[in-house]
Amino acid sequence: MTKAYTSIKEITGPLMIVEGVKKVGYGELAKVLLSSGEKRLGQVLEISEDKAILQLFEGSFGVDTKHTKVSFTGEIMKIGLSEEMLGRIFDGIGRPIDNNPVIIPDKRMDVNGLAINPYKREYPAEFIQTGISTIDLMNTLVRGQKLPIFSGAGLPHNRLAAQIARQAKVLGKKESFAVVFAAMGITNEEAMFFKDEFEKTGSFEKTVMFLNLANNPAIERIITPRIALTTAEYLAYEKDMHVLVILTDMTNYCEALREVAAARSEVPGRRGYPGYMYTDLASIYERAGRIKGKKGSITQMPIISMPDDDITHPIADLTGYITEGQFVLSRDLHRKGIYPAVDVLPSLSRLMKHGIGHGKTREDHQMVSDQLYSAYANGRDARDLVAVVGEESLGETDKLYLEFADKFENTFVNQGHDEDRSIAQTLEIAWKLLSELPKAELKRIKEEIINKYHPGDRRAK
Repeated sequence: MTKAYTSIKEITGPLMIVEGVKKVGYGELAKVLLSSGEKRLGQVLEISEDKAILQLFEGSFGVDTKHTKVSFTGEIMKIGLSEEMLGRIFDGIGRPIDNNPVIIPDKRMDVNGLAINPYKREYPAEFIQTGISTIDLMNTLVRGQKLPIFSGAGLPHNRLAAQIARQAKVLGKKESFAVVFAAMGITNEEAMFFKDEFEKTGSFEKTVMFLNLANNPAIERIITPRIALTTAEYLAYEKDMHVLVILTDMTNYCEALREVAAARSEVPGRRGYPGYMYTDLASIYERAGRIKGKKGSITQMPIISMPDDDITHPIADLTGYITEGQFVLSRDLHRKGIYPAVDVLPSLSRLMKHGIGHGKTREDHQMVSDQLYSAYANGRDARDLVAVVGEESLGETDKLYLEFADKFENTFVNQGHDEDRSIAQTLEIAWKLLSELPKAELKRIKEEIINKYHPGDRRAK
């Protein structure tokens, strides 16, 4: 029989210190029974002689140090998994909250996962068509990639993530697809937005939702993404499904991490975040990918709300080092009424070149993307120049690029919330824009490609 300890020495924030413990291991799961009869879960963070420090996932509010009982299970935290989880809603630690029965598990797995053997990793190289031009042409998403959305308060990152989840497809293939959605510290309104979006498009039956809302304990947010990713690994590697994992908001996750570090009196790092935050974030982001010999895949899309729109903030900064690029949302574009407000200049997809080109998208894809990027950058430079010397002082070429930047934002970047553009349609819009520049300015596209795809040349033929 498992021994129940009542020797609680101290409670600090979400942490509990239990004395006189024996044979307790790091990461072990603990069951906490309050004097009111309420049950909570905890996990061992630290062992020192006969003392154990627990983090309580549901928080320490209402815990009585004299009458609360703590028992250690001898197991690390696991979650019961089954395909029956699809179409269901769970709380931040995996308990059903949709008034449906408890899941009968097909398998139980460690929520911390296992590191993927680098030798067994398969390089992501399959183009995912999202139907969004700024992504498909300029910052291509490939299957098995981890590509975050860097956003700010009030920007439409949720709508963009929902649109990607709704429209994403691999061309020419019909395969089992699922979405695992993990919410950390978001409002009930935001959670219901995603639920309604998935239901509206008929994709809710292929979605698993884990919700830790803003009024739920902050400490619970530390376990939520790990439970979601364990579910994704089961669906991908056990059931051969292609899974898109949406994690929102990773800023709230890092705030919970900072809360635990402060309660443990750890030496703070940048802006008070723990020094090990890079390693902790990597343990989440690196659970995306493809494995040789497995049909399924995990593509990860974390959402980071940058405080004060600061891309150098530690959360965004460290995320950029670990992941394979980023989509950056622009407040200036949003103010202009442009959706999606993706700023292509600071945005990046490091795996793009492996998922595009002949046989995957089209032979002109990379060259058109490079030329658009260059022309838009020139247009933005011209705007900055206008602010200093006025438009009248610009040369003819600079005026062309100035006009190009406006048209690029209004016709290429801007599209409807439900508009699903094929890669062919996106390339057609791009060529139409480029045709308004002199051919001598198309320095990043080979002459034979210009002759083949330039609208003016095609009309001449």
